[in-house]
Amino acid sequence: MGAAGRDFHNFNVYFRDNEEYRVAAFTATQIPDIEGRKYPSILAGKLYPDGIPIYPEKDLTKYIKKLEVSEVFFSYSDVSHEYIMHKASEVMSAGASFTLLGPRETMIKSKIPLISICAVRTGCGKSQTSRKTALILKEKGERVVVIRHPMPYGDLTEQKVQRFATYEDMMKHKCTIEEMEEYEPHINNGIVVYAGVDYGAILEEAEKEADIILWDGGNNDIPFYEADLEIVVVDPHRPGHELKYHPGETNFRRAQVLVINKIGTAKKENVEIVLNNIKKFNPEATIIRANSPIFISEAEEVAGKTVLVIEDGPTLTHGGMPYGAGIVAAEKYGAAKITDPRPYAVGSIKETFQKFTHLDKVLPAMGYGREQMAELAQTIDKVDCDLVISATPIDLGRLIKTNKKILRVTYELEEIGSPDLKEVLREF
Repeated sequence: MGAAGRDFHNFNVYFRDNEEYRVAAFTATQIPDIEGRKYPSILAGKLYPDGIPIYPEKDLTKYIKKLEVSEVFFSYSDVSHEYIMHKASEVMSAGASFTLLGPRETMIKSKIPLISICAVRTGCGKSQTSRKTALILKEKGERVVVIRHPMPYGDLTEQKVQRFATYEDMMKHKCTIEEMEEYEPHINNGIVVYAGVDYGAILEEAEKEADIILWDGGNNDIPFYEADLEIVVVDPHRPGHELKYHPGETNFRRAQVLVINKIGTAKKENVEIVLNNIKKFNPEATIIRANSPIFISEAEEVAGKTVLVIEDGPTLTHGGMPYGAGIVAAEKYGAAKITDPRPYAVGSIKETFQKFTHLDKVLPAMGYGREQMAELAQTIDKVDCDLVISATPIDLGRLIKTNKKILRVTYELEEIGSPDLKEVLREF
């Protein structure tokens, strides 16, 4: 059971050449348009000359019975513990066993030092923590290569190993908005990024040009690689989520360094909840306190205006947040009104609002393909507003054409006091 990421990795490292198993199928969820394809034979290996079908997860029970499945391996992330047990109950009611593969079976060992940066939920601030860590290491003279958690939504064969060093590389690989949000900031900092499908092959290529590898995790998944230092970001805007989501709690308990981000905008009692959970469940971890201060281009234009706010898509959808940095920026710089984008949504953007009903004042920057990017642009064009505030990490105005002026929100990690990332990395 997967979402075009952890499932493919688990297959590659545990099942691909394992003659004790016959993998009958993948199921897919979370990401649009990934079911109905095949995991290709060139990636599946000699045991699967015809490849492996990918079915929609909504048909899970049907295929367990039809294919006489004896064991189902849950292989995606950023879901509640309750959600997983409902899935387990569904699987077992159909007669099969329900299994989670752990780090020992799925982590690959690097030949060179490797640091992982993960989070307990999507939208905690992992990306800016990864960016700052990479820059600190680069400034020390280290050759840093980032390996990013997978987002292979296109041709899986072509995406086996991907290397991104320029904006043109992203265009060549037909990156989605979600991919660009993660790759472009690193590229702008002069950091090479690898991603794709086969993370054994990806590691081999990355090791050729790196002194240190940085695993830039996604979707609160556990690392694909055995890390020498595990840094995990926690969000006090969602206190207690570090113990309620899979596999975020695993990251929380394993972390050697815990970064409590957004302290300046979180309630004091919520920060205390997180600190108490650290004391109870991971008391040996080093704690870094931090903020992600928000700035906006041409901020003087915001005051008194009616604005449309666009936020990082996964933060709102997978992460379950009703708002992000864009709303904070709009309020900080005095917007008179934040427009509800729902009445203007078209196509798959409208469907996104129907699925994620907690969203009302923000437009998620959905872009899982050219068609959805076009629908995002059409939605923006229809909205009745003076300007757009975009809090995605990419230059959205360069990627899509719209009749609205777009102001960019930027945010970087800023530690509070000691210890900070420089001290942690110096010791490492």
